[in-house]
Amino acid sequence: MKRTKILLVEDDTSLGFLLVDYLESNGFDVKLYRDGDSGMKGYKAGNFDFCILDIMLPGIDGFSLAKRIRAENKTIPIIFLTARSMKQDKMKGFDIGVDDYITKPFDEDELLCRINAIITRYNIQPNEDINKEIYQFGVFTFDYKNLLLKSNTNKKRLTQKESEVLRILCLRPNEIITRENIMVSIWGNNDYFIGRSLDVFIAKLRKYLSEDPNINIENIPKVGYILRTEK
Repeated sequence: MKRTKILLVEDDTSLGFLLVDYLESNGFDVKLYRDGDSGMKGYKAGNFDFCILDIMLPGIDGFSLAKRIRAENKTIPIIFLTARSMKQDKMKGFDIGVDDYITKPFDEDELLCRINAIITRYNIQPNEDINKEIYQFGVFTFDYKNLLLKSNTNKKRLTQKESEVLRILCLRPNEIITRENIMVSIWGNNDYFIGRSLDVFIAKLRKYLSEDPNINIENIPKVGYILRTEK
């Protein structure tokens, strides 16, 4: 059964991790971001079905983040989860078009009930193409769900992180994907050490794809990468 994919943007790390565990134990696929900027980048890269946003966030605040998401997708459900309980904040949230406004502290079971009520009301179906997660390019078939890269002659079981990096490149073949986009989408941050890890994964993926000379991960210095699937 396909799982509804939730974007969670919450700068309280402890609460964020608790919500991820709770929601995933109830059948959702949840990605946590700790500030508005990374949350927006994650939203653009992640093909989410549902958003849960704090309001008081570093960088882009929750109101602005909701507006930007609404500008790109007018139907995706959004819940504000916040310590701000003033009437004008609630009115502002509903004016933006959010579907619900939950004030901290809150009961996790109540949050789950509200999420399920919205899903039922909108009859949300998880994105079919994203959940299928099978990509074909050159001689390769990449099954993201099963971490499997197959060619005409070989099968390679990838690590989870290798699969996540390759998936992001496959979502937009022959287009530049910035290093920052990849790092924030997968690791939630873009510091020096994560950058070094990304370099290692790119090198490994290049080796795996070397069987087909028409396929290449091209480096754009100081910018990012392109998965070249055509000559």
